Amino acid sequence: MDFDPHASTIKSSSADDIVHDVQNLGIKEEASTNITCFSDVFNDIPIHFQIICFPKQIYAWIGCQTSRFGCLYAAASTRPNNIVSVTSLLGGTSDNTGAGIARRIVLKTGVPVTLACNIPKDSPMLEAHVEKKLIQKLIILGYTKSKYQAVIS
Repeated sequence: MDFDPHASTIKSSSADDIVHDVQNLGIKEEASTNITCFSDVFNDIPIHFQIICFPKQIYAWIGCQTSRFGCLYAAASTRPNNIVSVTSLLGGTSDNTGAGIARRIVLKTGVPVTLACNIPKDSPMLEAHVEKKLIQKLIILGYTKSKYQAVIS
């Protein structure tokens, strides 16, 4: 997807263009690097997703109605008790919507997550729907812990 900061909608692009853009950034594409883009609609609100799965990390962007980047969060399990820690990298000081989603994704996948999130903070139903769709796609991509791993963690 091409992002125009002055546009209010997202221009569609091919996945090959996105892969080419990532390669131009100097990121070495390994066999297990996967870029996935998809859209959904919830109560007539368009929601856009982009997921870049690296071997040991996930980057996800969630956009609601616009191509605005939104707040950026990083979440990872910390030692010694595997408690998930989340920090806001850009914006998000009074908004815990993206932080909560990032925390729960780490709990379900077991890998560190960088999440850019542009969804309204006063819409818990939209937040739940977005998280559900993201988790469903991560399950399809093979990024979830087994129940056995979750029990011993």
